[in-house]
Amino acid sequence: MSTTRHHINRQRRRQARETRPAAPAGRPQSTSVRTGGRGATAVLTPVGAGPADPPAAGDEKAAPARSRRPAVLVLLCALTVLLGGFAGWAHAEAEGLRSEPARSNTALTDLARTSEIKGQVAKAVDRLFSYDHADPGALDKAARDLLTGKAADQHRDLLADVRARADEQKAVITTTVTESAVERLDGDRARVLVYADQSSVATTGKKAATDKESKTDGAAAQDEGVYAAAMLAVDVVHRDGRWLVSALDTFGR
Repeated sequence: MSTTRHHINRQRRRQARETRPAAPAGRPQSTSVRTGGRGATAVLTPVGAGPADPPAAGDEKAAPARSRRPAVLVLLCALTVLLGGFAGWAHAEAEGLRSEPARSNTALTDLARTSEIKGQVAKAVDRLFSYDHADPGALDKAARDLLTGKAADQHRDLLADVRARADEQKAVITTTVTESAVERLDGDRARVLVYADQSSVATTGKKAATDKESKTDGAAAQDEGVYAAAMLAVDVVHRDGRWLVSALDTFGR
């Protein structure tokens, strides 16, 4: 009985092997068959294949790092060239600025000299642009003492019409510098911006139209006051311990 059963089992296994479909290309075939006590059980194992080893963590990190390294080196080289070029350009620009005449301007660094210039220019402008019809010689003396070069002709042209009107109206013109700033100071030459208030008081000799005067024949003098602000630039030069006005700029007026 046992022999007959084993014989039948062998025939079934043989038929199973003969009727089993062939494995497709690329598909693994079984390499071993284990049998149990009562039947046969096939265990398939791919030929020449085993569990794939996972890539090491260090390799995964090293590969991107190696690929990034050349790009970083190229970037650093480019930055080095760029910074080197910028440094050369900056040095050339700095040398150019130092060589310009504007670099010699000491208006903001020489405070003592700047204060001296402002004080003398303020007094000069007060005298040069004030006029009293009763003392015309005072303006002429101020022009002789404080003006030099082309400033003398400029001052005469500016004040010619003013003097004529002041004499006609018997006016007194007063100029007072309210603010000044040294724009440029280069050695013995400077340029000063000046702001001033001007007032003109004239005695016209007109009759005052009042009820009191309509009852009398007397004539009363009427004083007319005019006030204005002025701005000008004054170029000065240092000579014999004083700052003399060498040019006047009234900005087109």
